[in-house]
Amino acid sequence: MIKQPNSKNCFVCGLENEHGLHLKFFETAPGEICVDYIVPEHFQGYPGVVHGGIVASLVDEVLGRVHMGSDPENPRFMYTAKLTVQYRKNVPIGEPIKIVGYAGESKRRTAKSTAKIFNAAGDILAEAEAVLVNVPAEKLGDVDLEALGWKIYPD
Repeated sequence: MIKQPNSKNCFVCGLENEHGLHLKFFETAPGEICVDYIVPEHFQGYPGVVHGGIVASLVDEVLGRVHMGSDPENPRFMYTAKLTVQYRKNVPIGEPIKIVGYAGESKRRTAKSTAKIFNAAGDILAEAEAVLVNVPAEKLGDVDLEALGWKIYPD
């Protein structure tokens, strides 16, 4: 497994975002990303159930990261152009889940990917598909990865 970088302030991966999810991502195979996570209670919708918007955030980040590559100095940053989430079962608060993303078709400026959320028993709780678009080069030209805190942090 290859650990992917985190940032400081991203809602999903930002380790210094006090309101964030603080996910840690691992490339388990080329074009495959996994996250093991226990969603804290303050992200619930109904009692014991993760809010659907948080579920969408969990898969959204994984869907983009499968195309990011393994070079932290030269990541492929992408915007989500289209996100479809199918909620199959409630995602539980306070229980282990696994989020897995799979790279699909990749072109010069766009890409597709899929993701699934599983419970500890291996049941599919949610599935998602995305169409992604490269962040334009002019937007990335002045991005200081060091200032973003974009690096692989030790556990």
